[in-house]
Amino acid sequence: MPKFFVSNNQIKENIIKIIGNDVNHITNVLRLNINDEIIICNKDMGDNYITRIIEINKDKIICQMKEKLNKEELKVEITIFQGLPKADKMELIIQKCTELGVKEITPVSMERCVVKLDAKTEDKKVKRWQKIAEAASKQCRRNSICNINYVTNIKNICNVVKDYDIILVPYEEEQKTSFKEILHSYVNAKNLKIAIVIGPEGGFDKKEIDSLKENGAKIITLGKRILRTETVAIAMTSAIMYEFNELG
Repeated sequence: MPKFFVSNNQIKENIIKIIGNDVNHITNVLRLNINDEIIICNKDMGDNYITRIIEINKDKIICQMKEKLNKEELKVEITIFQGLPKADKMELIIQKCTELGVKEITPVSMERCVVKLDAKTEDKKVKRWQKIAEAASKQCRRNSICNINYVTNIKNICNVVKDYDIILVPYEEEQKTSFKEILHSYVNAKNLKIAIVIGPEGGFDKKEIDSLKENGAKIITLGKRILRTETVAIAMTSAIMYEFNELG
């Protein structure tokens, strides 16, 4: 059953109004008709409903609620702090990590980032990235849309360490503390909030690692291979979801 997201102000009692690009998708791509059913998620509240289409117009579609679905309860919440990569790698990271269940993705300006965004470019990029996250959330039928934040820096990450149960930092120079070891130590935890801080193509500057470590982040190794920055986010998210039985 197709899934769509609406804002809270598009819901009134048991009636939901769909507007924007979704109208075209429902009518001209999916070719749905009156009485067809779709799932609609209130992206502000996280509530999901099975609904029936009762009216189709050029600029809106009206649906009637049939059944409220149970909320998805995840054992783990993941936030990715991604060092700004080159080209369209950020789009791949957002799409795949959204499909895997990541809650938030925050681009990070780091010492070795090649990409530098001015305010105007950043705003355009974030809006595009958020659309990619919304499309991926629809495709995999998530109960919420992965949130894409504006660019931050290492200093700001250090200031929010207390908001997470674990902050994991994969670093190619680390030899002792393994990703697997850390995950196993938390396997019985519930409602775990995990942050992953990933360097750009050029890796972390040593001062960034020291700063994160001083503020409680766990510096880990992912093994003998050096992974591309876009591979790290996908690989680590997959492993976490598997470890906490959120996949399969």
